[in-house]
Amino acid sequence: MALEATFRELSVCLHHLHDALNEVQVTLGDKPSDDELALADGVETAVLDLMGTLHETRRAALDARKAVGHPPDLDRARRELALCQERFHRIEQQFASELVSYEMLRELARLGAERRAWLPWASAVKQGIEQCRQPLEQTSTALASCWQELAERLGTMNISVQATNVGQQISLPRSSIVDLEAEGVT
Repeated sequence: MALEATFRELSVCLHHLHDALNEVQVTLGDKPSDDELALADGVETAVLDLMGTLHETRRAALDARKAVGHPPDLDRARRELALCQERFHRIEQQFASELVSYEMLRELARLGAERRAWLPWASAVKQGIEQCRQPLEQTSTALASCWQELAERLGTMNISVQATNVGQQISLPRSSIVDLEAEGVT
């Protein structure tokens, strides 16, 4: 896949993740109004934190996508992709430890069983959390594809040409000079 298309796919995957988390956030607002629970507040705080980190992740992905455009700035793309990866890793960790952990899912099930008024809310929140898994996995795969495409592009021979007032100066990486000399080119 082309470099730009790969980075565009990452942005699409992050958008799908945003939509899934946004659905959970909307569901959280539909809690029964007669009662306030610390569990509901805890889930809401975790989702808001994830949304904030996701915003930073999407910004880094967009900046990386712009960097692979014309003309490509692969070093900037690498830096932005690294930032995107770091933020996404934080999302995965927080999702696993705060939302989809055994303890959280058990508490949601317990809440629905103990308080019938909360059963629809707890079930909808649990289902929404579960529906975030696929966009997370797709985003992880898209990130890996971006790294692979970027590494392949950076692995090609780099030649830079600089005009000076005397003529042109052509610079090659040391490994390329050795390769050319082995082929008899001087």
